[in-house]
Amino acid sequence: MNKEEANYIRNYFSNLMTDDEKLALKHHMYTYKTSDNPKMRKMMIERGWISEQPEIQEMLKDGYEEFELNVAKRILNQYPDKVFFNRCSQCSSLARTPYARQCKNCGFSWHEIVQAKFKLETSFQITGRQFFLLGQITKGEVKVGQFMDLTMLGLNRKPKIEAVEFALKRKNEVLREDIGLGTSELTEEEKEYIKGVGSFGTPFDIIVKK
Repeated sequence: MNKEEANYIRNYFSNLMTDDEKLALKHHMYTYKTSDNPKMRKMMIERGWISEQPEIQEMLKDGYEEFELNVAKRILNQYPDKVFFNRCSQCSSLARTPYARQCKNCGFSWHEIVQAKFKLETSFQITGRQFFLLGQITKGEVKVGQFMDLTMLGLNRKPKIEAVEFALKRKNEVLREDIGLGTSELTEEEKEYIKGVGSFGTPFDIIVKK
């Protein structure tokens, strides 16, 4: 793993860091910012933003870059299904973000694979049928056979849409029609993860190929 990949994981998958790793990161940031301000440093220690715990300082003993690399390796090893390296299909360069659709290196664009955007409201399992993600189409048209890019939700999965159904939902005494996207390609753990996400403010992409 190189420095760019480690930084990418730390920036976009920081939710997978342990509490101690987050504290070590905060310790590094505020130690640097208060290196020439003893009064501010004292305040940061009192607030717990700079840690005097030996185990936290031990994580940073070989410098911040080594710490970031170790954290990224652990996350990738422990959560390979939740980390997605968004690479250009032409030159294999790492894109700026997991959601980018254009290469920062060669300029190649893959925006055309995005057919629609879907805003998640809730999710549920129908006995004997697919698992459904319920919400609203905010752009484009959704069809059976397309794929849901769940990277935005923090899940490195692109399950196939096997059913598109309508559901009446009452909100604030008003009935509205939501769209349900059904798939059978998710594991029980992934389903529970999505249920835990609940409503998600940023729409995710519906794409024509993985």
